[in-house]
Amino acid sequence: MSDIPRRGTRIAHVGLAVRSATDLYAFYRNVLGMSEAELSDSDGARISGFVAGESLVELLEANQPGSPIGKFLEKRGPGIHHICFSVDDLDATLSKCRESGIRLIDESPRVGAEGKRIAFLHPSSTGGILVELTEN
Repeated sequence: MSDIPRRGTRIAHVGLAVRSATDLYAFYRNVLGMSEAELSDSDGARISGFVAGESLVELLEANQPGSPIGKFLEKRGPGIHHICFSVDDLDATLSKCRESGIRLIDESPRVGAEGKRIAFLHPSSTGGILVELTEN
């Protein structure tokens, strides 16, 4: 058994597809009192973050119309894009997903925003919700 403490699965962040993050800063910062978190852009999205307890709210703006966020906004408009769960062992969790018949978008982990290892699960296997996994 590893000496690394296990935290269990928890919500890492909720990704919100938005047309303009700038238009929403006052709400998250001034009304809700959330502090900004500096995040790097990824997957064709400009990402702005706000701290919500131990989790983040990510505002995802499309850098280009053909990006995943651009396509989402075109098809569905602004709204919740995905939820990200942080797990103790990403590789083991992906193996469990495969064994359980969960359809994976990312067959193996890749580097996402903040340089963290991530993998997405297909909404057809998760009740219509795009789920992202990352490691604690």
